[in-house]
Amino acid sequence: MFDHREEHVDENMLLLQANVDDMNPEMCPYVSERLFELGANDVWWIPIIMKKGRPGIMLNVLVDRGKLEAVKETIFRETTTLGLRYAPMTCHRLGRETVQVETPWGQVPVKIGRCKGETVQFAPEYKDCERIAKQYGIPLKNVYDEVRAAYLKRP
Repeated sequence: MFDHREEHVDENMLLLQANVDDMNPEMCPYVSERLFELGANDVWWIPIIMKKGRPGIMLNVLVDRGKLEAVKETIFRETTTLGLRYAPMTCHRLGRETVQVETPWGQVPVKIGRCKGETVQFAPEYKDCERIAKQYGIPLKNVYDEVRAAYLKRP
């Protein structure tokens, strides 16, 4: 297993896809949660138009090859799909870490992404910003702006 604090390339991944119709879309978050519990690295849904013009959704799951069987079984049990396709996938992952930044509302975690040792991405943790926005009755975007500014000002 990789240390996600270090930038690396993971060549042992699979991308699974399933076209789903005749399923209530309200079930998507539940299916996603189940797949994450099994170790999926990412899960996303895309609206599609299926044969005969019917609306559907495409389930996409990025997962380590060793977890394929459990993920396949869950998709078949929890969705209405009749088939899956999967392909090998290579993922280049930035080195990641979380730092605490001081804000008017206390410390807030910020995720940092590094490429070749240089910080190229940073973002506050959504749930923490959401909590602050609700607690203090301020717009979420203002919380994001303040936390990002606090990150940039730190030594």
